[in-house]
Amino acid sequence: MASGRVFKLNTGSTIPAIGFGTWQSQPDDAYNSVLTAIKIGYRHIDTAVYYNNEKEIGRAIKDSGIPRKEFFITTKLWNTFHRPDLVSKAFEESLAKLQLDYLDLYEMHWPCAFIYDGDNLLPRHENGKIILDHTVDFTETYAEMEKLIEGGKVRAIGVSNFSVRNLKKLLKTAKIIPAVNQCELHPYFPQNKLLDFCTAHNIHMTGYSPLGSSDSPLMKNNIVIDIAKKYNVTPAQILISWGIQRGTSVIPKSITPSRIQENFKDIALEQVDFDKLSSLGTTNPQRLIIPNNWDCDEFIYGEDIEDDN
Repeated sequence: MASGRVFKLNTGSTIPAIGFGTWQSQPDDAYNSVLTAIKIGYRHIDTAVYYNNEKEIGRAIKDSGIPRKEFFITTKLWNTFHRPDLVSKAFEESLAKLQLDYLDLYEMHWPCAFIYDGDNLLPRHENGKIILDHTVDFTETYAEMEKLIEGGKVRAIGVSNFSVRNLKKLLKTAKIIPAVNQCELHPYFPQNKLLDFCTAHNIHMTGYSPLGSSDSPLMKNNIVIDIAKKYNVTPAQILISWGIQRGTSVIPKSITPSRIQENFKDIALEQVDFDKLSSLGTTNPQRLIIPNNWDCDEFIYGEDIEDDN
């Protein structure tokens, strides 16, 4: 079982330390795995428009019979809905698919905008590159998200995949400090500088892909394996525990019942073991999740500009 640890957000609400991720879960798999996760004890469920499984996740939540107030539900605004006139529409569509009256957290999935093309979430040029929308800035998008708070249908707003540079820009205009910044976080890619910045500005971080990517080399790392043997737990449980111990919530994903059960357990690591894991990404950080042909890598991942203006 999980330790039951939670983190307090800048809104005053709490977010469970272990959540359930649903990226790359096909609709039927999403329904079955979320229902399994809820029965095991997960209450923090993470999804997104782009995952194309909000409807099935909403059905699983409803069919579980667990009162809505016990859940922490997150979904995300996709890149094709960054135009201010589309934000509310996208939010209401997600709420309807999830069969919910409110969301606990609504995040901007990425800082880059794509042109709106109806149901096509990945509009591309003939050369395969994404068609970006340069007419809208993410600060304008976020300002529309702030208005959703006033409507009472979302308890907190946040961002995802935001670098220090982009957070600095956002904080210059934001009236509401993001409650969460959800990013790729694991020992191979700890993003220490980003975590330090978020902590200093009271922005909680949630780590997606805390076990690395599919067939992750991280799970086969000898240091991870040796530490897991020491505590008589799985490598996945070690990685989940490391993420929580550094103050981030984590959202591991699986569609296998036994792994869903295993992932719902964290332990207290001795400092020496925590430090060994932390050292894995200090010399050669490895980002394992990289969008394909978006043509905006520098904008998303570029070197942070060191200024305090």
